[in-house]
Amino acid sequence: MPPRSQEEKERRRKLHKDNQEARRKVKEEAAQKKEAGVAKAAVSAVKLEDVAEKNIEASKEESWSLLKSLPDDALAQVLCFLPSRDLGCATLTCTHLNGVLGEVRVSHILSRLHRPHQKILGGVGFVDLCDSQAEARQLLANSFGGGNTRRMITKKSKRGDNGADEYVAYARFLEESVCGYSTLSVGGRKRPTVLPPCANGRFASVSPEHTLCRVGGDGEKCGAGGSSVASWGVGKRGQLGHGKREDQRQPRMLLGGIGYGIRIVQVSAGGGLVRVAHSLLLTSAGRVLSFGTAQYGQLGHGYSSGKQLSDALRPQYIESLSHVRCTSVSAGELHSAVVTTDGDLYSWGDGFCGQLGLGDKRPQLLPKQVVLGDLEDEVVVSVSCGCRHTLAVTEDGQVFSFGLGHFGVLGRSFTPFEYDADTAIMDMGEDILPPPMAMAPAANAPTVNATTNRHVQDEEGVYELTDQTRAQLDLLANLSLDDSSNQCYPVLVDSLEGINIVGACAGYRHSMVLDDEGSLYTFGSGACGALGHGDAIKQEFPLKVMDFAHQGIRIMQMSAGVDMSMAVSTKGDVYAWGKATEGRLGLGTLFNEVKLPRHVPIPGKDGAENGKAVDVECGYVHSIIVGLDGTIHMCGGVGIDGEDDGQKEDMDDIQMGKPAQVSDFNIWHRVPEPKDKVKTERWKKYGKYELKGRSTMLSGRED
Repeated sequence: MPPRSQEEKERRRKLHKDNQEARRKVKEEAAQKKEAGVAKAAVSAVKLEDVAEKNIEASKEESWSLLKSLPDDALAQVLCFLPSRDLGCATLTCTHLNGVLGEVRVSHILSRLHRPHQKILGGVGFVDLCDSQAEARQLLANSFGGGNTRRMITKKSKRGDNGADEYVAYARFLEESVCGYSTLSVGGRKRPTVLPPCANGRFASVSPEHTLCRVGGDGEKCGAGGSSVASWGVGKRGQLGHGKREDQRQPRMLLGGIGYGIRIVQVSAGGGLVRVAHSLLLTSAGRVLSFGTAQYGQLGHGYSSGKQLSDALRPQYIESLSHVRCTSVSAGELHSAVVTTDGDLYSWGDGFCGQLGLGDKRPQLLPKQVVLGDLEDEVVVSVSCGCRHTLAVTEDGQVFSFGLGHFGVLGRSFTPFEYDADTAIMDMGEDILPPPMAMAPAANAPTVNATTNRHVQDEEGVYELTDQTRAQLDLLANLSLDDSSNQCYPVLVDSLEGINIVGACAGYRHSMVLDDEGSLYTFGSGACGALGHGDAIKQEFPLKVMDFAHQGIRIMQMSAGVDMSMAVSTKGDVYAWGKATEGRLGLGTLFNEVKLPRHVPIPGKDGAENGKAVDVECGYVHSIIVGLDGTIHMCGGVGIDGEDDGQKEDMDDIQMGKPAQVSDFNIWHRVPEPKDKVKTERWKKYGKYELKGRSTMLSGRED
């Protein structure tokens, strides 16, 4: 190729420079356009933010202008109409309401605790627990008591701000205890399901051996208060739910695992004097958990994979009730029962006395609906299981009873059982019972005369079977679990006709019912004066406790235990009667039997006996009082680890046998949920390698 000329080289250099200059201009123009676009976008974003802020401020002013324009006293009246759950939602979305509620908490408390002339739908009403602003302020101050409860303190409380962060939890506790307002968070319903106002186990429940009590859980997950359960007492039968058969002297919270955001709304401790015990829990979703002894099928889990009735040491959901939602639960001695949102009654467990209401004496290992008797077309609102009997209350204010009718615990007349082994044996008598050797077949057995139906005398003597003896033996041979007695199915307690009953409590061998006017009726065994009529005579039909009627005392909560009874008035006073040994009633150690209701002094702040209560629960050797401030007071005590029953605290002679406050415990305080401690094994170094569990593996190889 010939070499290029000088002109050609100059032309190429000029063309290259022109191309470079064109590319530079294109890049500069692109950069300028990009900078202009970014600046324009920034200006547009600023304009959009300004518009959004203006819209938000305008919407806030438009939404809350009416509430902000109201005076504080008028706004306080508006807040008093909100349930605690809605009140908490409102304070979370509006800081102005949060500050206002902090100022008007006293008025809000008075609106809940001072209703002396107002009834409650489905309950008693006429509440007069606080009647002055000074008393309300003192109650607010006392509600943070209870000792070192490990309460979750909010940032505003730490700063000393007068916020409503923790007050909503206490307001919820007051509504459930006084007004009976508690709801289920059941999905698919436009309105929340309201629980029955008058029911045992709203906050605490006791059996002859153990105690269950609601306690506040993690507020971030489960809401304010009552999301967990604490238990203590004898735990040999797994009824405490801690996973071990160990006794607990102090309240211990159950471990989590019930479910995210699930609250416990009712507890029930079952058991009796036969050394069996179990427990039931009702969740805010309407599900039921059970744990404890399963010997008689009272847990409702049925047979295990090995065809055994295995005890449950931790709470387990009853899967047979997963298709329904429950509003009330009750655990008896050997049986259990629940009420659904549709007003249906389910029962299971041991039914040898007809306490299941299924028309026979057969046991039921799984929940079965009660459809027999007069209860078929009724809507049940609450149920109470006793030792061998059950009481059910309907929305029309009627009471139905079934089970063993001895001592008059059913409150009505009943027909005897058709086949009763004890009665058959007792009727035979010792003089006509054949000796064991005479009934055994032998080679020289006596012959039978067909005409006289008697044995013929042999060489060793004579033994004759009379017609009466044969009839009794035939009765024993034909014993059946089928029985047509009206003790085996629900029957209306007709003696309470015209009285609107709102609550019932079945004890060991006596029963109690409460009407909407606050009048108390008792019936059953009068041993130790448990009926409160001034004597020890049994009552086969409900009889009003006239001592309350004469003094004008209205009752809003009651409990029947083993030959003892307790009640709470609408003014927060506690009354007790019945067996009072070892201080189980809180009346000291001077009384063995109290046959008329007697006031139980509750220790308040600074040692004054002016405390008020909202709930009581009776067992066998102890009882529980729930204070208005959320504290728990125990009367008597259960022997732990083989110790004797009775109070174990070191007290002087004056305080012995009186209610003692449970230390470091308050029902409504929000506390962290307990977590199971997981043991982690450290890494071990062997030579230049670090292996976990190497020693165990090597020992296994050597074997």
